[in-house]
Amino acid sequence: MAVSLELQRLERPGYTIDLYVPNAQEVQNDYLRQTQLQAGVPFPHWTKLWPAALALADFIHQHPEWVAEKQVLELAAGLGLPSFVAARRAKAVCCSDYLEETVVAMERSAQHLQLSNVTARLLDWNHLPDDLHPDVLLLSDINYDPDQFDRLFLVLQRFLGQGTTILLTTPQRLMAKPFIEKLLPWCRRQEEMVVDYLQQRTAVSLLVLREGELQSSLLR
Repeated sequence: MAVSLELQRLERPGYTIDLYVPNAQEVQNDYLRQTQLQAGVPFPHWTKLWPAALALADFIHQHPEWVAEKQVLELAAGLGLPSFVAARRAKAVCCSDYLEETVVAMERSAQHLQLSNVTARLLDWNHLPDDLHPDVLLLSDINYDPDQFDRLFLVLQRFLGQGTTILLTTPQRLMAKPFIEKLLPWCRRQEEMVVDYLQQRTAVSLLVLREGELQSSLLR
């Protein structure tokens, strides 16, 4: 989807950040045009900021100790907001998605923000390379398709098995409950957050997942 990118200033509790986002009217027009040609065309979800991404970014801003001086990877990053907030304290951040236009948008944001420790990369969680060994993995609103739950669970198991800490945010969807319940044995911290954005309030669950026990100072 070829759409114009516009610089948007995002005001969040305690911080402000600029982000390149697709022109919403162009996205809507292009989507309507595609649906007229072919039924069942999925909406390009990456073009919007979602409450779970806002919640993850807010949590990282409030608790930078989770990413400070760490190697951070975000999968299915969309517009990359959590990655850019994490980059303020992280050693290095890779924000990734499986769509090339998403990577282009994130690259423009990183350049504008002058974040020399950020790279944007094409990655598909169905075909991940073996060289990914982040200290921290960021995931927001990735559990929306039940057909992907089994594959996604294996991806999370892979990273947990190599000692990665996972910060995951999800809106409270009933159909995703079984997937979240499978992750609870690795859950070291859980918070319920309420995100106010565009005159809407959305309840979002945040989970910190990791093998073994964490230091008590991080659980407070």
